[in-house]
Amino acid sequence: MKNHLLSLGAGILIGLLYATLGVHSPAPPVIALTGLLGMLAGERVASPIRRIALRRARPAD
Repeated sequence: MKNHLLSLGAGILIGLLYATLGVHSPAPPVIALTGLLGMLAGERVASPIRRIALRRARPAD
């Protein structure tokens, strides 16, 4: 969690610097970031489902 907060803080500082200098951020559009967030959420949901499916498919000893 600490790394996430440090990353967020660094991003905010760089954003303030860009705004002060009048430079546009090289970040992708919000729609692209939303798509990436959806991909991460899908990956988080799929991992436990896959583990459960593999556990059930494994023959009992």
